[in-house]
Amino acid sequence: MLDARDLHTFRKQLLAWFRQFRRDLPWRRTRDAYRIWLSEIMLQQTRVAAVIPYYERFVDRFPDVRALAEAPEEEVLRLWSGLGYYSRARNLQRAARQIVAQYGEQFPTKLDEALALPGIGNYTAAAILSIAYEERLAVLDGNVARVLARLGALRGDLRESRRWQDLQKVADTYLDPESPGDWNQAMMELGATLCTPKSPQCLLCPIAQFCEGRKLGIAESLPEKRRKRATVEVSLAAAVFRDPNGLTVLLPPSQEKNKQDAPDHIPTLVSRMWHFPTVSITKNPSAELRRFLQDFLSAAARHAKLQLEPLGKVRHSVTYRAITIEPFLVNVKQLPRVPGAKRVQLNEISGLPVSNLTRKVARAALAPAIPFAKKR
Repeated sequence: MLDARDLHTFRKQLLAWFRQFRRDLPWRRTRDAYRIWLSEIMLQQTRVAAVIPYYERFVDRFPDVRALAEAPEEEVLRLWSGLGYYSRARNLQRAARQIVAQYGEQFPTKLDEALALPGIGNYTAAAILSIAYEERLAVLDGNVARVLARLGALRGDLRESRRWQDLQKVADTYLDPESPGDWNQAMMELGATLCTPKSPQCLLCPIAQFCEGRKLGIAESLPEKRRKRATVEVSLAAAVFRDPNGLTVLLPPSQEKNKQDAPDHIPTLVSRMWHFPTVSITKNPSAELRRFLQDFLSAAARHAKLQLEPLGKVRHSVTYRAITIEPFLVNVKQLPRVPGAKRVQLNEISGLPVSNLTRKVARAALAPAIPFAKKR
C-alpha cells in the first residue's frame, strides 16, 4: 500500500493521464445513468469495438428506460442479435420495467436498490453509480484486478474468493473520493489499453513508478493464469427447410430453461432465440435428425421421404463449449406447419433475433447455392 504522499501523486498522475488520453467512446459523452448502465451491460465479455454500433442502434431505438421497458421482447432481442449472451438483454428489459414501476424511470441511486435489479452485480452497480452519480464506490473487474495485481506483485488465482475480496479492499483504498467516476474509468482504461494481459506498455504507464511487478521484472507474468475449465464438446444437427420461393421455417424461442448438459436438450444459445429445427446427436446425424423431425411434422410430411442434403460441418464456441453442428438442407414443395414457427426468406433471417450459430447455419445453406430440385 502507498503512504499518503505517494497515494496523492498516484491518483493525480493516473487521472491526468486518463483525462488527456482516454478513448472517445459514445457512453463517455453523457452522465445519463440509463446509457451508462446499457454500455456496462453490453461491455460484459464483449470488446469495445464490437459494442459501439450495437450501443448506438440500441439508444436510437430505445432512447430512455421507458422505451426499453415498453418494447416487445422480440424487438429487444433482434437489436441485440449478434452480441451473444442474450440473458443480458432479457435482464436489461426486466430491470427497465422494474425501474419504471418502482423508481419513476430513474436508475436507483442506492447500492442495495441497484443490486436488487436483474443482471446487476457488484461491479456493474459500482460502475453505474460512480460514473452517473459520483458515488464513492470502487469497481473491480478483470482489467482493474490485473492492474492491482501488477502494482502489488500479487501471485495466485485472483478470482479465488478471499483474494478477490482483498483486491476489492485495495481498490477501495485507491479510489479518489473527489472523482470516483473518472477514477474508476481511469483504472479500467489503463488495464484495457496499456496494462494489457500480454506485452504491457510499462514505458507509457503513468503510474509505472509505483508498480512492484515492474520493479521485480515480473509484470508480464502477472496475474498468474487460471486453470481453464475443461472444454465440453457439443454435437448438433439442424434442418434447414427451403421451399421453391426460398422461404425457410424457424422455431420460436423456448420459454423453458434447457438442461444444457443433458444429451436430449439443445443448448440455450440456440433454443432461446429463433432457430432452425435442431437436435443433439451422438452417432448418426441424419438419422437422429430425421427421427427428431417426426415430432412436429404433419402426418403427410411424416410419410414423405425427406431428402437431407448435408451442408458441411459448422463450428462455433461459447465459453467452455466447443459446438459442432451438421446442417442439412431439406428442399420441400411446402414448408411444414409448426405452431408458433415463422416463415422467412432464408437470406433475411438476420432481421429476427437469432444467435450467431443460427447465422452460421444459414450462411452454410446459402453458400452452395444448391438449386431447388425440379420434378422429373
